[in-house]
Amino acid sequence: MSVMAAPEGKLTGLVAATFTPLTPQGEIKLSEIGPYINYLTEKQGVNNIFVNGTTGESMSLSVEERKSLAEEWCQKAKGKMDHVIVHVGCMSLKDSQELACHAAHIKADGIAVIAPSFFKPNTEALRKFLQEVAKFAPNIPFYYYHIPAVTGVNVPVRDLLEDIEQLIPSFSGVKFSGTDLLDFGQYVSHSHPHWSVLYGVDEQLLAALALGAEGAVGSTYNYMGCHVSKLISAFDEGDLVQARTIQFKMQELLSYAIKLGFDLGVNKQLMNELSGLRLGPPRLPLMTCPPSLILSLAQKYHSLFPEC
Repeated sequence: MSVMAAPEGKLTGLVAATFTPLTPQGEIKLSEIGPYINYLTEKQGVNNIFVNGTTGESMSLSVEERKSLAEEWCQKAKGKMDHVIVHVGCMSLKDSQELACHAAHIKADGIAVIAPSFFKPNTEALRKFLQEVAKFAPNIPFYYYHIPAVTGVNVPVRDLLEDIEQLIPSFSGVKFSGTDLLDFGQYVSHSHPHWSVLYGVDEQLLAALALGAEGAVGSTYNYMGCHVSKLISAFDEGDLVQARTIQFKMQELLSYAIKLGFDLGVNKQLMNELSGLRLGPPRLPLMTCPPSLILSLAQKYHSLFPEC
């Protein structure tokens, strides 16, 4: 997924799905965003971010909190990051539209929208929902965020995107966070050259690269970005042995973590441990976990991945 071949302005390469910094009392902590961005660019070599998404606990945040966070991410990333994509999806159409309008106002580099998941839409309803959100930010790139394991919305991406630009002229691609590689392959084979093909299941990245992924969005790229960059470079150079070696190490870490009860809260605490940042605890209903578990995960990480 060489950035060299991408049209100017197209989102490719590694994208960190950022955690939301919180105080120990569970309030948003804007002061940590600047150091967080410096860590990503200087330590991990990551120059694109996807904010207020699943990793950012967006569904546990208020609309006003999401606005404050989006403003701070965009302001602090200016001149340092290539792209700041703001996720604006909500259960409420009105809230999504308000956040989309706000993201355009603060000059985000794009917006993304997840499928609403309480009242689960069919293909036609989902297309209409996305269209009605996109209308409120018509002049910036629009991305559909596909994550059926979380939303329970299993509309095939290939079906969703039929003549999508007639509905959403600003449509720019999909953050495909699903494990159905048949559907992903169908998306790739029918995508337009100016669309971004972004894959979001970190432990299956190499398979997605083989199918044509041009970018990768994930939570582990916050602390494994420099290593995943090596995986991508190895793939681009035809060194599948090296690419597999790194992918298998990622899988070993995540498999180990899952056995210990890995979830978003654990992942956030692991980020705190590995980065030295103070991103705080997750917000309820996510729970903190024992420090001994995080220490065990950090030790496993260091045993698998030397310093970049």
